[in-house]
Amino acid sequence: MNQTLFIIPFYNEGKRISFEEYLQIMGASNEIDFLLINDGSSDDTLDILNKLSEKLENCTVYSLSQNSGKAEAIRQGILHSEKRYEYIGYLDADFSTPVSEMIRLLDNAKNDKKLNIVLGSRVKLLGNQVVRSQARHYFGRIFATIISKIILRVPVYDTQCGAKIIKADIAKKLFEKPFLTRWIFDVEMLLRYKISYPDFLIAVKEFPLETWIEKGNTSIKLKEFLIFPFQILKIYFHYDKRKA
Repeated sequence: MNQTLFIIPFYNEGKRISFEEYLQIMGASNEIDFLLINDGSSDDTLDILNKLSEKLENCTVYSLSQNSGKAEAIRQGILHSEKRYEYIGYLDADFSTPVSEMIRLLDNAKNDKKLNIVLGSRVKLLGNQVVRSQARHYFGRIFATIISKIILRVPVYDTQCGAKIIKADIAKKLFEKPFLTRWIFDVEMLLRYKISYPDFLIAVKEFPLETWIEKGNTSIKLKEFLIFPFQILKIYFHYDKRKA
């Protein structure tokens, strides 16, 4: 039995899903189980996912009846997984983080048993291939500074990268309850860990990705960016009183 599960949420991705690409990538990664979450799509996303599941033994589909957002889709996926996995990871449907990079993060987690959470980090370094628009890069740096200095109060560079690896037993605890926000739930997840476990600085680690390519056409709309400050405040006041 495979010891790792990768969860990928989908919402109205029918026109962007390359069936053959998914078939090839997931078929080549047969040491990993994939759980594809249909987040209440209104197009043919579910049909495509079901066809992938029919072709691949390491691929299953879980469909939500209505759109609930990325946070809840991943949460439901983690809680829905019935097999006993050692690690659970999640990544975005557009493969901006390639599965090969997820496996590299997984290897880093396995090589250091002290690590309970491994974060992919989109750091542009000489020799790697991290491609982001300037606007997203600068917005991300402002956001990350606020999160690092005020909310988490630890030096995290990139909470919003969609590539995470978490020990399965820890993931089920951190995702047990619904999140306050739809898009910055990663911050809440890290806060939950920081509040509940005393080893944050040695058990949570970021690794720069060698490849991350922005694919565009993000499902995060302008209004979501505009309400980010309010979401940050919501998280701050909800969790601040619980911090040790």
